[in-house]
Amino acid sequence: MGGGAVLGLEHGSLRLVPYCDDWPQLYEIERQRIAAAIGSYVLDIQHIGSTAIPGMVAKPILDIAVAVASFEEAVVCIAPLAALGYLYRGENGLPRRHYFDKGEPLTTHHLHMWEHDTEEWARHIRFRDRLRADPALAAEYAALKLRLWAEHPGDRNAYQDGKEVFCARVQAP
Repeated sequence: MGGGAVLGLEHGSLRLVPYCDDWPQLYEIERQRIAAAIGSYVLDIQHIGSTAIPGMVAKPILDIAVAVASFEEAVVCIAPLAALGYLYRGENGLPRRHYFDKGEPLTTHHLHMWEHDTEEWARHIRFRDRLRADPALAAEYAALKLRLWAEHPGDRNAYQDGKEVFCARVQAP
C-alpha cells in the first residue's frame, strides 16, 4: 500500500492507503462547507465510499454524496461548489448524477449529487451501512481491494471492474 498525505491521489492513478482516523473529521469539515454554500438546495449530505468505513483500506479521496430534490434544479449548485474548489464533470458516466472533483494537483474529494428518492442514492448509502455493520463483509471487501490492487498495479479501470460483482451483491436491496 502507498503512504503519503492524509488525502490526495494523482489524477487517474491507483493507490490504496490504510484507514486514517482523520477522515471522518475531514469529511465533517467539508460537509459544513458544502452545507453553508448550497444547504438550501440539499436534503442530505453523507460520507460514502471506503473512507467512510472504519478500518477500510482506501484510495485517499473523500467521497461525498449530496441528495437533492430535483436533478434539473440542482444545476444552481454548480457555481457555489466551484467557489469551494469543485470542478464540475457533468454526469460522468452515470445518468442523472451531477459529479464534481476537487484538488490540484492531487484529487482530494469526489462529490456525487443525486436525487434523494433514487435507487442510486439508496444503494450507495446501503453499501456503506452494510460494510460498517458487518466486520466480516468489510474484511472480505478489503481483501478483494488489496488483491485487485496487487494484480492490476496502476490500472484503475481493471481495479474498478474487479469490484463490480462484490459491490452489486452488497448494494442489492
